[in-house]
Amino acid sequence: MVNTNTTPPKPRSIKPLIWILIACLAPVVMAFLAYYVPALGLRPEGNTNYGQLIIPQRSLPAAETLGLKTLDGQPFDLQSLKGKWVLVSADQGACPETCVTKLFILRNSHASQGKNVERLTRVWLVTDDAPISEQIMEAYKGTIVLRADPVKLAGYLTPGADAQGAAAALAKPMWIIDPLGNLMIQYPENSDPVSVRKDISKLIYNSRIG
Repeated sequence: MVNTNTTPPKPRSIKPLIWILIACLAPVVMAFLAYYVPALGLRPEGNTNYGQLIIPQRSLPAAETLGLKTLDGQPFDLQSLKGKWVLVSADQGACPETCVTKLFILRNSHASQGKNVERLTRVWLVTDDAPISEQIMEAYKGTIVLRADPVKLAGYLTPGADAQGAAAALAKPMWIIDPLGNLMIQYPENSDPVSVRKDISKLIYNSRIG
């Protein structure tokens, strides 16, 4: 006897198919929104460094190569500052207004780092034998002040500068040496103080060294 009461099979649910479609379309939708609706904050930030990255990075040369000396004539090795972020400027001892501006930018950028302030130090490389005023020394107390031969120093900081133009080339930029002893960033002449400070803050915040 044939059973005429068989229940017809239930139709398959399309929910799994819907979820698969959603999963496939989600990246496309997110990319569309990120591109056309930047206010949503979905667009990834590009390279926002204010300073110029030095590629390839240059390792600190040996102490005898740079020949740096303290103000009382004692040899000084920049290698001794490894483990800290080193903010560097270079200029003549008379320290004209452009020199003062660089010292001011680096001092304030350093002082504004809050709990990270001990991770940095500042160095001013003086490229002649001119006396340095007590006013400058007092205003920028805490900066390590060293005498440097401009030609030797330019070979490291501004390669390509000729001997006659070495001091002038050194007087324009500012630099950062990382805690591993690599020269890694150069800031341009007439740098914007706020941009330098923000750049350094971002660098220190994102770094796990130093």
